[in-house]
Amino acid sequence: MTRRIAVTLALAGLLAGCGTADDASAPVPAKHGPEGKPVKTAPRPKPKPTPKKSTRARLVITVVNGDTNRRVRKALVRVGRKRDATNATGVAEIVVNRRAPLNVAVKARGYNARTVRMPFHRRRKVTVRVYRKALQWPLFGVDAGRTQAQSEIAVRPPFKVVWSRGIGSLIEFPAVVSDGVAYIGNYRSTIYAISMRFGKTIWKYDPPGGKMASSPAVVGDELVVHGMDGYVRVLDRRNGKLLRQIVIGSPIESSPVVRKGVDYFGAWNGNVYALDLRSGRLRWTYRAGYKITSSASLAGGTLFIGDYGGRILALSAATGGLRWARSVNGRVYGTPAVADGRVFVPSSTGGSLTAFSTGGAHLWSVHTGSYVYSSPAVWGGRVYFGSYNGLLYAVSARSGARLWTVGAGGPISGAAVVVAGVAYAGSTYGTIVGVDARTGRTLLRFPHGEYVPVSGSGGRLLLHGYSRLYAVDARRR
Repeated sequence: MTRRIAVTLALAGLLAGCGTADDASAPVPAKHGPEGKPVKTAPRPKPKPTPKKSTRARLVITVVNGDTNRRVRKALVRVGRKRDATNATGVAEIVVNRRAPLNVAVKARGYNARTVRMPFHRRRKVTVRVYRKALQWPLFGVDAGRTQAQSEIAVRPPFKVVWSRGIGSLIEFPAVVSDGVAYIGNYRSTIYAISMRFGKTIWKYDPPGGKMASSPAVVGDELVVHGMDGYVRVLDRRNGKLLRQIVIGSPIESSPVVRKGVDYFGAWNGNVYALDLRSGRLRWTYRAGYKITSSASLAGGTLFIGDYGGRILALSAATGGLRWARSVNGRVYGTPAVADGRVFVPSSTGGSLTAFSTGGAHLWSVHTGSYVYSSPAVWGGRVYFGSYNGLLYAVSARSGARLWTVGAGGPISGAAVVVAGVAYAGSTYGTIVGVDARTGRTLLRFPHGEYVPVSGSGGRLLLHGYSRLYAVDARRR
């Protein structure tokens, strides 16, 4: 009995001295050394903080000529506030504090400035293409004088076709080209933006209705478009978005020529307009009184334009005041060309090309015996134009003396064009002829054509068929 009570008490004591895992108040026995002295437990090391990922990045930017693929030296490259100049191999290096899509701005002497957004969060090395101003074709006629001559482009026949693209309807006026993109409208007034490198459609703009019989014009980051529905439209060149539109109220066949934000053109109602594209307001209107399909040419402070009354008008670009008017004995459908102090005027029903001084003095006339719808080209002291009799003419700009003629294979209605010393004309029978502008020797007969023959930029030309563009490079001999 006594032994049983003792065992029971011993078990009770053991249970009282032991805690469970859930007993938070249970004392933790201290560790002792060999002599019974307590030993201090080393504290657990604190976890090291995870190092922050560096956001600094060295960006390598190569700048090349988009038309020729040659590296561009001494181009100023800016990313945010950081900048660098490209070295002898066209490369700039910039260190930035973050890796993300960033804007890269590039400026180089003789080139159009360009800003592009680059995906630096994906890669650190990128290439930016810039384009020489002198190698572009930004408006109908190449320049404000509508000389129809591009002397800086060096591409000559023989050609090889690198791509072709259908435009959906008749091409009556040529594409304009800037910064690697061709912009063209068809007869149904659809505007296409097409990559010069690949021939792919970048965007397409379809206005609500109407027709189109003119070329657009590149003005900075915008594209100015005239429609036969009586509207002037301004599109964003990057995406084709309509930025604004102004109602004129009469069909417009004149292609735009823009100076300091003012668009000069004529309309079927017989008016010549100076339109401020920013405000949408007219600076002035000149009432000619006869239908106008001619585009305006600008030289100095004077605007030159023809009308169906058979006149060439010289107007003040600032005020619209008439400086002089002269007759060419037949309606003027095409566009006058201005060069070297002379104005060269085609007359459709008069069947002639007439030269005046920019002061209004009559110099000479050349008669072909058939309609001259063709806008003339001026290059190297000579004037080139086509006639409905099927001939492409070269005459002296000074005297009008005939130098040579070449058959185009059918009536010529569109403008003559000179590129790299080659004169081109398109025949309504479906061909394009290219002729050595000095000798008259035929260099090209392309089996697709209709109205206009050629435009382009840099190292590539565009030949215009009935409803299809053909991009051509020079074939190595």
